[in-house]
Amino acid sequence: MMNDKLKFKAFRIEEENGNYMGSIQEMPFEPLNKDEIRVKVQYSSLNYKDALSASGNKGVTRNYPHTPGIDAVGTISDSDNASFKAGDQVIVTSYDLGMNTDGGFGEYIQVPSDWAVKLPQNLSMKEAMIYGTAGLTAGMSVHRLTELVKPEDGKIIVSGATGGVGALSVSILSKLDYEVVAITGKENERDYLHKLGAKEVILRQEFENLDRKPLLKPIYAGGIDTVGGVILENIIKLTKPMGAVTCCGNVASPKLELTVFPFILRGVTLVGIDSQNYPMEYREIVWKKLAQDWIPAQLADTSTEITLDDLQEKIKLMLEGKLKGRTILKIDK
Repeated sequence: MMNDKLKFKAFRIEEENGNYMGSIQEMPFEPLNKDEIRVKVQYSSLNYKDALSASGNKGVTRNYPHTPGIDAVGTISDSDNASFKAGDQVIVTSYDLGMNTDGGFGEYIQVPSDWAVKLPQNLSMKEAMIYGTAGLTAGMSVHRLTELVKPEDGKIIVSGATGGVGALSVSILSKLDYEVVAITGKENERDYLHKLGAKEVILRQEFENLDRKPLLKPIYAGGIDTVGGVILENIIKLTKPMGAVTCCGNVASPKLELTVFPFILRGVTLVGIDSQNYPMEYREIVWKKLAQDWIPAQLADTSTEITLDDLQEKIKLMLEGKLKGRTILKIDK
């Protein structure tokens, strides 16, 4: 059992006169509650939601001081649940981790056991965090899309393609032999997207400025949208009859200005993806696919590794939209 007098390091966000500041601090261990596990974290990752938490967004985190980090992977050191034992390697993503429960930007996390998935065979801890919530969300999106659309049906379009979810979606779909079209706002990232497997790259500004008609010429068999707003509207209006589009983000806008025509005249299906509270049985299915058939050859190319000392700078860059792919945080040295 853990010696409660020991402490561990964590990247803490504190509020002072309306300003939010991060620093590495020593944290005490707390006794385990019923059905909780304590995990020695080896890797975490930086997500947009973490950057919001670190900058004081009360829609993400209500109370400070706080440790962000909605993703974590590591080894259980203590358990109060018979399904998990010390030494088990587990992934913990989403639920309330890193939001109002101290998250993965520390050497240990303490969470309910039903938030944990055992690390699949053939998947390293680092690979698990290259995926993280972004990869799980991409996997959920691909899983639902492939139920409705096959490679022979036509092109799949992916928005926000240089972001974590978008880049991994492009990679996985390419691995599954889909012809992928990527939308990006970054002109200089064409080569990067082609390397991930995109056959075609469209600039966001061009895609946003399409005709505002209720229906557009059908081009795509389906799509994965990560941004919402006009981009999602146009993806839906460009989707072929009986096609499908998944949506998982609203950074552009949560609003859609659409008619019902794509849905009742073309039979287009719009599938919402909720990675935060996705049922555990489906999480396990998706993680197994991510560890085996779906793991892209370019997985390592979608990530950059940092340490706790680098977090403050990377959070700033993420909020400015200057990061691409996945930012992986190595905790256990």
